[in-house]
Amino acid sequence: MNKSVFALPRLLTLVAVAALGTTALPAAAQSAGQWSVKVGENLITPKVKSGDLSGPGLGGVKVDVNSAYAPIVAATYMITDNISTELVLGLPYRHDMVGKGTINGVGKIGDVQQLPPTLFLQYRLLEPTARFRPYVGLGVTYGYFRDAHASSTLVALLGPTNVEIDAKFGISPQIGATYAINDRWFIDSALVKTYLKTTATLDSSGIKRTIDTKLDPVSFSISVGYKF
Repeated sequence: MNKSVFALPRLLTLVAVAALGTTALPAAAQSAGQWSVKVGENLITPKVKSGDLSGPGLGGVKVDVNSAYAPIVAATYMITDNISTELVLGLPYRHDMVGKGTINGVGKIGDVQQLPPTLFLQYRLLEPTARFRPYVGLGVTYGYFRDAHASSTLVALLGPTNVEIDAKFGISPQIGATYAINDRWFIDSALVKTYLKTTATLDSSGIKRTIDTKLDPVSFSISVGYKF
């Protein structure tokens, strides 16, 4: 079973914990010069378009990448009452890679950790004192991949294989909203689409094969934040 199915209960737990702190206090303004931090859970679902594996043998081999989730932390600074910048970081995501194309059905062929730190420039709608504030953003994501492994299935097909995946930059449009629980605490939810293409290199006893892949993941997060 895909590990991502366990993400939703954890996301809902964050919301429930934040809701316990609800009071009758007015919402504090999200205004120029204010900082906030938030912690939450982010689910990444790659929307893969795979090229063919190059090199001898196994023509038409493609790849797919499963969803993964991980905790995130973000810091936001209000440049003006409506314009903000936000840096989102998190723990590594562990993605399973599965065979497609002519090896469709063989299951997992490897796994990899990835880190996607992203810097956003955002525009927040409505007044700074509004309890509910939608926002849109545009960010730059650095897709960094590490600790990639070939599965026993891939080793059976190609022999002992080292896997390396190139780090790349991508563009990340964002939509989201915050809801002020009280004068300091808030709930944040965001949806991000990242346009990211990378190349994986498989080295099997000196025979190198490459595969170009558009990952283009969609990310959904729920977080609890604090303004100061």
